[in-house]
Amino acid sequence: MSRGTDSPILPGSTLGILGGGQLGAMFATAAKRMGYRVAAISDVADCPAARVCDRMLVGDYGDAAFLARAAAGLDVVTFEFENVPAAAGRALAAVVPVRPHPDVLFTTQDRMREKAFLVAHGFACAPHRVVRSREELHAAVRELGLPAVLKTAAWGYDGKGQARLADPADVDAAWDAIGLGPDGPREAVLEGWIDFDCEISVVAARGLDGAVAAFAPSRNSHAHHVLDVSTVPAGLPAALAAAATATAEAILAALGVVGVACVEFFVTRDGRLLVNEIAPRTHNSGHLTIEACETSQFEQQVRAVCGLPLGTTRQVTPAAMANLLGDGWFPGVGLPVREPDWAAALAVAGVRLHLYGKTDPRPGRKMGHLTAVAATGDEALARVTAARRAAWRR
Repeated sequence: MSRGTDSPILPGSTLGILGGGQLGAMFATAAKRMGYRVAAISDVADCPAARVCDRMLVGDYGDAAFLARAAAGLDVVTFEFENVPAAAGRALAAVVPVRPHPDVLFTTQDRMREKAFLVAHGFACAPHRVVRSREELHAAVRELGLPAVLKTAAWGYDGKGQARLADPADVDAAWDAIGLGPDGPREAVLEGWIDFDCEISVVAARGLDGAVAAFAPSRNSHAHHVLDVSTVPAGLPAALAAAATATAEAILAALGVVGVACVEFFVTRDGRLLVNEIAPRTHNSGHLTIEACETSQFEQQVRAVCGLPLGTTRQVTPAAMANLLGDGWFPGVGLPVREPDWAAALAVAGVRLHLYGKTDPRPGRKMGHLTAVAATGDEALARVTAARRAAWRR
């Protein structure tokens, strides 16, 4: 029996996830609890999603024939990782609905296109210039001033492909590190330095019917360009929180997102909101919604891409999330790798442990996260950081 493109995809159907990382595994966990089957499409067989999904479809993201075979038998495909070619999404979309549409992936996976989208639609972001040569970089530095940050236009995340320019002596070194690829100059974006008070993010979902539901903003702290801890409530003035939520919802509508996306913001010291990045998927800062909200970001992703009513995003408890990077498995220089003390972490009240099933800890690699709930955001933050210190035996 055929189904209209706007008809709900009901439990018992098979959902595809493009990417096999921890976001895919958590999506699959939520989907299977709701009665769906899940197949992960990945270029790596040994991945977190493989431990949860009903099927693993392993091949080359650039192989159109593989993608066509993978799409067979799927009712819808979404993605958990934006660093896959948009062409892969389009190849799948020729066979099965892909949500969000691959055009969303195409826009947001490239900083140049993303900035152009933000400017065209009137969303405030950091001052920036697109640079394609050493000479253009020097000209952009003269226009924007220093300090500034040079970022590759494509394939950058968790601080990868970035260099901070503090004085004129850094400009050529940054271009050599960021602007030159194996095939010659690559496109990059120079961003003016933002003197921000804090960084926040808003995870939101948009349904097939255009309905939008946003989670409360989270306050985020980073270490070495990688998210370290997130807390809700974010401790923002009500008007600022409402503005961030409204902006995120407007961005999802302008992009035509069907699914979940995260909008990251800088909050400047004079109280302005500047959009930093858009992630067209569930987000690290939204992990705490599993414990903190009536509907998690992962269930919301299932609901949205399947054309079901969105769930309530009501926060039922303050919460904080702390990333567990592979560094915690390395107690010191020259010492052997050791498993963290999870019993000590879980002895802290209100703490939950999420490990992603990655067998090879490496510095900087996301191995899991801890979430803590408490009566206040500050108390949850204190609990989750104490639990992580206990696990690391520090």
